[in-house]
Amino acid sequence: MMTDKMIAKKADGFGWMIFNNPERHNAVSLDMWLAAIDIMGDFASDDDVRVIIIAGAGEKSFVSGADISKFDDERAEADAVARYNDATEGAYQAVLTSPKPTVAMIQGYCIGGGTNLAVCADMRIASDRAQFAIPAARLALGYDFVRVRRVMDLVGPAYAKEIFFTARRFTAEEALAMGLVNRVVPHDELEAKTLEIARTIVDNAPLTMKAIKQSVHEALKPESERDLALCDRLVQDCFESNDYAEGRRAFAEKRKPVFTGH
Repeated sequence: MMTDKMIAKKADGFGWMIFNNPERHNAVSLDMWLAAIDIMGDFASDDDVRVIIIAGAGEKSFVSGADISKFDDERAEADAVARYNDATEGAYQAVLTSPKPTVAMIQGYCIGGGTNLAVCADMRIASDRAQFAIPAARLALGYDFVRVRRVMDLVGPAYAKEIFFTARRFTAEEALAMGLVNRVVPHDELEAKTLEIARTIVDNAPLTMKAIKQSVHEALKPESERDLALCDRLVQDCFESNDYAEGRRAFAEKRKPVFTGH
């Protein structure tokens, strides 16, 4: 990778992508977004990675948005802004469309681009100390349709408007009430609870999860744009797999199945 501000590690079926800029609350620069794209691509192609966990270094932040100290270098001119936006959207898409389940482990600040990143994950587990905000209205930043739509698809139009119109910080409990996160756990238990959920996913059939994830992804598209043939193929892949035979054998033998993703 081109930066030490991103950490990628693999262990026990997990791929960890960690934003490593704690002195700036894990604010993200252009090279970090580009590195995130590379990390997600590597995880997607590695059969040993069953679940991807996205986290921030330290205990104070998940991701706090763009690194403002880099704006003069990375977002001063129109071409530079376009390049930065392409990189951020590339990272969001890499998380959103990853064939592997993705879990955002959120502690502390989850602001701006951090909230956008978390929204792209399949699941969001938050510390009770987490705080969420998209402060674009305080900075006169425009938000494009795709990013607004992702938030709205998750929390609904009324809460999406509240998030964007007020630009205020929401507590973890408020985020849970609006559906922005799946669950809130005590801060000191965040990693243990996240790993507990992730281990459950690791033990399940990868092809089934891939098919389900694609179906949900297609369901969020306008009906005319849905690739239902792809969904059907992924379902058929499940039934034609060695894992399907293994699942039936394990059930008959009253044991835990061992799935390989094939």
